Amino acid sequence: MKRFFKTTLIAAVALIAAFCANPQQMAKLASMVKTECTPQILECVAGQIKATYSISFPANYFLPNAYLKITPQLVYNGTTENGPEFWMQGEKIRDNYAVVPYKSASNVKRDVVFQYKPGMEKAVLQLAVTIYNASKSKSWTYPLPFKIAEGTICTSNLAQTNGIPFFEKDKYQMETTEQVETQILYDVNKSDVKAARLNSDEVKAFEKFLSDANSDSRTTVKKGKIIGYASPEGPEDKNNKLSIERAKSAKAAYDKTISKRANVNMDVTVEERGEDWEGFKKLVEASNIEDKDLIIRVLSMYSDPVVREREIRNMSQVFQTLNNKVLPQLRRSRIVAEVDKKNFNDEELKQMIETSDDRLTEEGLLYSANLFDDPAKKASIYNQAVRRFNSQRAINNLAALALQQNKPDEAMSWLNKVTDKTAGYYNNLGVVEMQKGNADKAAEYFYMAQGENGEVIDSAKENLGALLIQDGDVDGALEILNGTDGFIHGLALVLKGRNDEALKHLKQEYNPDESYLRAIIAARKGDVTTCENELVKAFEKKCYEERIDNDIEFAALQ
Repeated sequence: MKRFFKTTLIAAVALIAAFCANPQQMAKLASMVKTECTPQILECVAGQIKATYSISFPANYFLPNAYLKITPQLVYNGTTENGPEFWMQGEKIRDNYAVVPYKSASNVKRDVVFQYKPGMEKAVLQLAVTIYNASKSKSWTYPLPFKIAEGTICTSNLAQTNGIPFFEKDKYQMETTEQVETQILYDVNKSDVKAARLNSDEVKAFEKFLSDANSDSRTTVKKGKIIGYASPEGPEDKNNKLSIERAKSAKAAYDKTISKRANVNMDVTVEERGEDWEGFKKLVEASNIEDKDLIIRVLSMYSDPVVREREIRNMSQVFQTLNNKVLPQLRRSRIVAEVDKKNFNDEELKQMIETSDDRLTEEGLLYSANLFDDPAKKASIYNQAVRRFNSQRAINNLAALALQQNKPDEAMSWLNKVTDKTAGYYNNLGVVEMQKGNADKAAEYFYMAQGENGEVIDSAKENLGALLIQDGDVDGALEILNGTDGFIHGLALVLKGRNDEALKHLKQEYNPDESYLRAIIAARKGDVTTCENELVKAFEKKCYEERIDNDIEFAALQ
């Protein structure tokens, strides 16, 4: 009986050994093999999906006479993309693949890269495994592929590949304050106002302006001031008194004559400035007087008015010219009026656009374009500014408008007409190249888009940041984006996991791009309410409505 049991046991062990010696059984014992993947949720970076997978074999599993082939597969939307095959071999196989020992446990690691394609957001990464015998004449496939990762985070793809065009700003103001003035001239050492001086063309034009402003419902004559001067010749104390007397006589003339003829009631203050060295300097600088540079040098060297006058008089021939052409214009009183003007409001401007009102200024046209959403309407307004004023800003804005519609060739045709090559112009040249796929050339132009302070303007910084994010250099993007707010800066911070910091840069409540990014941050925090509210705002941009169903960022909330 014992002998029978011993014989049966030996036979059973031999049968099991023979069973296990068949490579087919490796496939049947697939549950003994363990797999891992880093990361477990895939991520698209710089247009690539990268992962590192490992496969662990227990001791006494990998037969010495077997081959094993691993094929990474990315499965999405009914499509399967195969990565590079990886072969292993048992100890008795004489080939050049990685050798896996039989009696000891072992682990192998491999990297795999897939080029991103739309639809891979919900991809599954799996390993298909096939066993071969020593001659490769027979093969056995593992019952099911090893599923090692699911879903692809594609948040970095939000970096705008179309670029951010720059629109030149208008200088339109709803309310403006304007100063207009006239002056009354006097004879040398005199302060009385002659009738002829009050009837000069300059004084009459001033009166007409005040009269017209007073009768215009959009204009308010606020206040005025009268300033008396003396030419810088003779004793200073005498000239100071003379300027006071001239200010008083000009005030009397204004009250008695000018205000009556202009039919205006304006509060007027009176000042006196004494010797008018400032006016003297301006007149000399604007003149073609010989040795005017020498005169200006004397003014800069000496602050004492007595010394100034003496040095200038020493230039006898020059002083004679000054006495004839400059000094008579400084024996004066200035009458200055301050006027507030209300410009056309938005509704009025819209109506004026419809009727092609010729009262529209260049600034008014550039401002009015922002009152319409229709790109064709905006283009029509910018074209009007180009026709009427040869507006360089309008030409650049026509290029920017074309870039918003992804028409780089049309934008380039406008940019070729620009003569005022501003920072915005170079930014838009960069966006043209960006849309054409020429990232290096685009970056060159963005670095040329420098403002008056020599620093790259924010739009160009954001475009450079987007290019760096697309290349996978998020740290470089954050460096160039320093000092900016907005979507691209927020995106770079989100990609580094600095979500709370990112929120500080997302300040536009109703910007669809920023809303979508805030929704991602809320989803990562498990804040369902905020996430949903932000997604409602993001849906104003159609691409987000299509994207959300596949975005793995929201998988936990669905």
